[in-house]
Amino acid sequence: MKGLNLFIVVICIGLIAGCTTIPPLDFTVQEVGMVSNRKNAELKSLTVGFAPQSQQKIVEANAMIPPIWKEALQDALNRSLLFRDDMSMKVNLSVRIMKLDLPSAGASMTTRTGAIYEIVDRSNGDLLFSEVIESDGVVPFDYAFAGVVRAVESRNRAVRNNIADFIGRLEQTDFSKPRFKGLNE
Repeated sequence: MKGLNLFIVVICIGLIAGCTTIPPLDFTVQEVGMVSNRKNAELKSLTVGFAPQSQQKIVEANAMIPPIWKEALQDALNRSLLFRDDMSMKVNLSVRIMKLDLPSAGASMTTRTGAIYEIVDRSNGDLLFSEVIESDGVVPFDYAFAGVVRAVESRNRAVRNNIADFIGRLEQTDFSKPRFKGLNE
């Protein structure tokens, strides 16, 4: 009788978990408004990729991640109005993913992520912004019964937090004080 009860419980749990839809990878930051400290620069190029092996920590990701990250970052930059059009200063933004540490198991799922963000003035090579931004995405057990759902959502939250942190730090950056001087013209 105990075996039958256990079997019924397992079947019920399986049915409940089976009805849960796995969320898609979606790094779009929900709460992005116009920043108060806009940059007198035009963003000409945005690239997102993986950092070289020598700069990587734990990267549990495939080739699907950079394009989704890039699209969400472009969306956040567009909505924040951080950069202006038709400015004399033109800049490139390069993002190199160096960490995407996914949760293996657990009640609460935490994904840790990190990326190197660099902004370069195209006219002279000045490095205007260069920071490693690390963030976490935490999903509690009560979010969903299925662990895979919590794991995917924790990855979504970690990257969203990373992009939001970047926007916040960039807003406070003064482009007139480069971190590294490029070529003088």
